Amino acid sequence: MRLLLLTAITMTAFAANSVLNRAAVGGLGMDAMSFGVIRLVSGALALGVLIAWQKRGFAIGGVGRGVAVAGLLAYIFGFSLAYRGLDAGLGALILFGVVQITMFGGAVVAREDMPMTRWLGAGLALAGLVWLLAPGSGGSAGGAVSVAHAAAMAAAGLGWGIYSLQGRKESDATQATAMNFILAAPVAVLLSWALAGEIVIGGAAALSGQGVALAVVSGVITSGLGYALWYAILPGLGASRAAVAQLTVPVIAMAGGMAFLAEPLTLRFVGAAVLVIGGVLVSMRKA
Repeated sequence: MRLLLLTAITMTAFAANSVLNRAAVGGLGMDAMSFGVIRLVSGALALGVLIAWQKRGFAIGGVGRGVAVAGLLAYIFGFSLAYRGLDAGLGALILFGVVQITMFGGAVVAREDMPMTRWLGAGLALAGLVWLLAPGSGGSAGGAVSVAHAAAMAAAGLGWGIYSLQGRKESDATQATAMNFILAAPVAVLLSWALAGEIVIGGAAALSGQGVALAVVSGVITSGLGYALWYAILPGLGASRAAVAQLTVPVIAMAGGMAFLAEPLTLRFVGAAVLVIGGVLVSMRKA
């Protein structure tokens, strides 16, 4: 029960990132790349102060740290680039579909115990997500799909899957998350400058105080602390259950949009949410 509760809290933090992103980018006109970089830098600063105060140390951690940092950067930049030209619903399907493939693949390679209930639950939850978000289903608009932006979102899903798989090997979740953010942040600033022609933190004309505040909240609380909690519970969840649990994130994010962004409640959402959550609960069973 404790693991289930912590998983629910973590998924809520991930969903809050989506709501904060939509509020800043969709509501306040902030560039998605700017939001992502500020989120990463603020998280790095906050986590750095935290581990210094707790005297956890700043050990880099070898090759595994490089893998995690590369995965985190792929997720942040893949998502930000894809957001510019991909429908949000289709983007979520690509993102979480690739995460499922990556993490289930990792579970198979690691010979993790995967009972039939795990596969059944994953299938039900994914079907619910497709029903909710697929183009033309009412969850998102149809139209031509940009291959480049779809590839960027797929890269984001692969990056997040790798980042999550690496988390199973970490003995100190907070220190590991802090070092991932601290090492990724300067690279993110340089990459954003190379991609946009300006350093996002200092030069983006579209930034507003309110948008920056939302990005900082996302970076410090729902990303920094949320990712640390994610690393803490991953060993108990295992790769396959962790993958399925994440299918609840778009559902929680849409519920958050209804609560805080005045988005409409639909019968399709209710039915799909029941299917997704039911599938996740089935997958959480150990046998």
